[in-house]
Amino acid sequence: MHTTEPFSIPAIRRFVPEKLKPWILVIIVIIFQLSGGVYLAAVSEMVGSLALMREDIMMAGYASMVGMGLTFPILFRLKFCFSSKTSLLTCPLVLIVCNLVSMHIQSVPVLVTTCFVAGIFRMWGTFECCSTIQLWITPKRDLSVFFCFIYLLVQGCIQFSGLMTIYVAFFTKWEYVHWVVIALLGLVLLAIVVMFRTYRSMRKLPLFGIDWLGAILWGSIVLCIIFICNYGEYYDWFQSAYIRMATVAAGIMLVLNLWRASFIRHPFINLQTWCFKEVLTVVSLYILINIFLAPSHVLEHIYLESVLGYDELHTISLNWVVLAGIVVGAFFTYQTFALRKWRYKTMTVIGFLAIVFYLMLFYFTIDFNQSKESLVLPLFLRSFGYIIIGICFVTLLSRIPFQFFFQSLSIQAFVSAGIAGVLGTAILSHWLKILVKKNAMLLGASLDHVNTAANHLPGKTVYGALYQQSMMVSMKELYGYLLLLGIFCLFAFMVKESSIGPTSVIHPTYRRIRRWVKHELRKDRKMTEAT
Repeated sequence: MHTTEPFSIPAIRRFVPEKLKPWILVIIVIIFQLSGGVYLAAVSEMVGSLALMREDIMMAGYASMVGMGLTFPILFRLKFCFSSKTSLLTCPLVLIVCNLVSMHIQSVPVLVTTCFVAGIFRMWGTFECCSTIQLWITPKRDLSVFFCFIYLLVQGCIQFSGLMTIYVAFFTKWEYVHWVVIALLGLVLLAIVVMFRTYRSMRKLPLFGIDWLGAILWGSIVLCIIFICNYGEYYDWFQSAYIRMATVAAGIMLVLNLWRASFIRHPFINLQTWCFKEVLTVVSLYILINIFLAPSHVLEHIYLESVLGYDELHTISLNWVVLAGIVVGAFFTYQTFALRKWRYKTMTVIGFLAIVFYLMLFYFTIDFNQSKESLVLPLFLRSFGYIIIGICFVTLLSRIPFQFFFQSLSIQAFVSAGIAGVLGTAILSHWLKILVKKNAMLLGASLDHVNTAANHLPGKTVYGALYQQSMMVSMKELYGYLLLLGIFCLFAFMVKESSIGPTSVIHPTYRRIRRWVKHELRKDRKMTEAT
């Protein structure tokens, strides 16, 4: 428990009413979350306009997520080094430049680098706002409450960004999405200049002793893994020299980074962080969860667009259902997990149960004539279950010592937003390709010139129908396999005993964190002077 004074934001000038100050920061966070290097909902338009492959655009999108995850270990150092006004002026300026570059550039390395930088400053601006209003959200600094708000905000903005992108691109062009975001960021800059003042509650701490080389190596390792999974199917996996080189590079950098972390004083991610049970549990379960959710990235788009024939507006309209699931899931988690302190095991089982029902409903209802209304419940359950599990997993990491907490958040972000998603998509895409070939051979074994039932149909119609039917059978088969795996995991969770609840998740005060950082900096200076 912390004794706190009445909440206030002294960085905002006095003419702004106190009740409006936190809401101004919430709006700024939403704008930061809507901004980015590329907007994946408009990937089809970008592929045609920029003469890039779909994999190139996806690689840029994942690079933005890696940049966001890489920033976690240094977020408090940035907060103690720069004032709120300086941070909130810098981030929109950089994001505006990144948007201008990304909508005109056709070089894939430049686009990926731009999105990577955009992810770093997007996370920095988001943290600056959220850390400022933390005591407004939860005066007791209860992280289970705080993460309910954060996940609702971040996941809700992801869905709303897709909706905004498609609607703007449909009525105008995809480039106008960037101009809309640039205009919003311009309003943020204007608001910061007018409403904020340079204020420091604590003395400045320099950016000293940060393992920048380790940060570059970790970012490069994750990008190499994403490259392998993202381009693997296109380049035929390890038959390609590009995939082999990326694998070797990732292995060498991983060994080098772990070796450096074993002897330097402040590695970017300490080796001890990987040894905590909570980190290993979250990493393994996120990989499993993203395999279960891979149909949302692979099968659903094929099914909605190629089989049911929905256009982009009808497809993106289902994001409203997903958004509703996020809102309900966050509110449910807040009431049960944050306030009533239900156990981690109970919440994990509820989240897994929702995802298993999502797979089951698609398995039993997938059909050529499925109505749009029948898609509402499975999509709602998918987002409902994911938001519960996401909040519980990130709160679980708060059980480890604070000096490793933000490093574990970085690992969690690398896995959940980058590696696990693209790995699950790669596995399911490759599996689907194998099953489609197998089912096409089985279903088309009797289609020849002797078969009089098919002679009156044009060849393209016969084989087009054959391919579509084999695709449907393969998708149903994949949903079935994932459903069986999900039921098995659900039983395993229910059998495992655990009475741990979110009762020790209080965030330290900023003064205590700053005192610890200052103590470490003094040690570093003494060691530097001694050598």
